[in-house]
Amino acid sequence: MLPSADPHTATVKVPVVSVPAAQVGAERPTIPLTVEAPPLPDDPAVLKRMIIELLDALKKEQHEREGLQHRLDLLLRRLYGPKAERFDPHQPWLFPELAADAATNTAVAESAEPAVENQADEAVKAKRKGHGRKPLPKNLPRRRLEHTVPEAQRLCPCCGIACAKFAEDVKEQLDYKPASLFVWQHVRFKYACQQCHDHVTAAPAPVAVIDKGIPGAGLLAHIAACKYADHQPLYRLERIISRHGMELSRSTMCDWMAHVANMFRPVTDLMATLVRQSRALHTDATKMPFLDPLVPGKTRSGQMWVYVGDRDHAFNIFDFWRDHSAGGIDAFLKNHHYRGHLNADALNVYDHLFVGGDMVEVGCWTHCRRNFYDAKESDPARATFVLARIRQLYEIEAEAKKLIAEGAMAFAAADVLRFRLRQEKSLAIVTSLCQWLEGEQTKVLPKSLIGQAINYALRHQAALTRFLSDGFLAVDNNVAEQALRHIALGRKNWLFAGSAKGAETAAILFTVTSSCHRHGLDAFAYLRDLLERLAHDGQPSAEQLRAWLPDRWQPPAPEPADST
Repeated sequence: MLPSADPHTATVKVPVVSVPAAQVGAERPTIPLTVEAPPLPDDPAVLKRMIIELLDALKKEQHEREGLQHRLDLLLRRLYGPKAERFDPHQPWLFPELAADAATNTAVAESAEPAVENQADEAVKAKRKGHGRKPLPKNLPRRRLEHTVPEAQRLCPCCGIACAKFAEDVKEQLDYKPASLFVWQHVRFKYACQQCHDHVTAAPAPVAVIDKGIPGAGLLAHIAACKYADHQPLYRLERIISRHGMELSRSTMCDWMAHVANMFRPVTDLMATLVRQSRALHTDATKMPFLDPLVPGKTRSGQMWVYVGDRDHAFNIFDFWRDHSAGGIDAFLKNHHYRGHLNADALNVYDHLFVGGDMVEVGCWTHCRRNFYDAKESDPARATFVLARIRQLYEIEAEAKKLIAEGAMAFAAADVLRFRLRQEKSLAIVTSLCQWLEGEQTKVLPKSLIGQAINYALRHQAALTRFLSDGFLAVDNNVAEQALRHIALGRKNWLFAGSAKGAETAAILFTVTSSCHRHGLDAFAYLRDLLERLAHDGQPSAEQLRAWLPDRWQPPAPEPADST
């Protein structure tokens, strides 16, 4: 022990004896901490080959790690990021030819005369929506409330005579009266002979939508429109209706909707027959979970297919199928021998439809673009180039749409104009893009995001370029995806169908409400009118049924406004 400056502390030195490791715990086997690498060869050529192999392995590992990271970023963006696939057209171009085009357009725009700029400014101002309060619609009923001044306050201070009215100031105020339930009392008078007190006769019983049921056509149409057009689940409607003092269980309303769907089945069957006569139709599918009594506590994953007819057969048909196989589209198209163009995404479930040549595949440039948009972070140069080219295609389509609207062209003339613009402008863009993709395909990894995007575009090149051959064909399948958004929005509220039968009911009523929306009709008014017509005539003729479809339906005369 050695003394220290601090009286309370001291330094103690302990002797340390080094003992060989073999003598410590001799009965325990020693485990080496490091593994010795095999000796490297002395041959320089062999060493070079080893270095090349190690570099290739390191490069492959880095690419695999980058691919996993890109997929993780893509998944996180889909879960938490923005859903819109926007691409900024004003960002600096990464390729000389695009930069040259942009510079040329800028120079032409700057060299334009001031008069042309003024005309363009005036045109833009003319297209802008007006600011300020808009007038209330003229078709809304008006209820006049008159506000008078008492005679004592109308006395003239000069002569003492009451002032007379010479004008009025009208101020309109928009108000709302909650919807209310009411009861129809069908009073049937009975008659009998006054002399013999016999020969009793009575007025015929009123026609009911549901035999011996309490709901009227208006209530059934309201429930159907709220659930299948406004995405309100039945348990919410149950609570809403209870605020009016009426208790309706969701099971009762569910049975009512099944009855309504059964009444509308001839209408939707005729719509489906007409849609299959389309020159070109769009199709897509989304999941439709439903409860299966054989699998208690769990939902099965079915599919809701949509078939969007062309402009001559403008109906949206929804069809439910119990699984994700090709049986649904086969039952709707192949089994009915559909012949025409089919615009869809490039899933394998469609491949067998195009083997015989009866159906011709039309590709979707939106699906193609989505792959390059997902690869924008991993390979911005190549992805941005393709996105810019695809944007040029859509600018040409927008130009054609504008010229058609300005010229108020008929369908045939519009197709001719669209075909001419595609041949003059779009064909060169698509041809150069496909050639560029073929040259870049060998320069990227096949499993990378950009490699998969390029492989998708080249694998479906024939389908993607088919829109160039006819102005009637669409450049993408957006109309089908927009129709399925009707299902996606509602699915967030009702989550799943109560049974496969309930999913089939939903398909029928989705068909009716979506087709009404396509033609700008009030779904409630259409449903109520057709329910009344079908109740009076359960087996209408083919010509009568065709006149009742949304594209030809004429609403009945408006009812007198309620004065209460």
